[in-house]
Amino acid sequence: MGRKQAREGTMKLLYQMSVNEDFSDEALDVYFTEYTFDESEKEYILDAINQIKQNVDSIDNYIEKHLEGWNIHRIAKVDLAVLRIAVYEIIYRKDIPVQVSINEAIETVKRYSTEESFKFINGVLGGLVRSINKE
Repeated sequence: MGRKQAREGTMKLLYQMSVNEDFSDEALDVYFTEYTFDESEKEYILDAINQIKQNVDSIDNYIEKHLEGWNIHRIAKVDLAVLRIAVYEIIYRKDIPVQVSINEAIETVKRYSTEESFKFINGVLGGLVRSINKE
C-alpha cells in the first residue's frame, strides 16, 4: 500500500506505545509480529518510531509552541500520535513535501479521531509551518 499504510501503522504503533507507556524495542517487535507490512512500509515505520523516540522532547516542543489555549497533555492520544508523525516528517524528512505531511495528517485524524480533530491538527501544523517559513 505504501506510505499511507506506513503512516497509519506508525500512528497505531505510537498510540499503542503511548497507551501502554511502553516505547521499548520489544513492543516494536511484537507489533511487527502481529501486523504485516512490506519492506518499504516497515522501513518508514522503523525510521519514524526511532526518530520520534529520540527527538520526542523537540517534537513535542514544536507542537506545544503552536497550541492555542491547550496543553499537550490534554490532546487525545490519537491526535498527538498524528501530530508527532507530521512534525517528524516536516522537520526530519526533507524527501516528503510539507503539504503532503499536513494532508496525510488531516486524512488520518478524519479516519481515526473525532469529527473536529482535523481542524485542530490543521491549525497546529499550519502555525508550525508558518513559523518555520519565517525563520
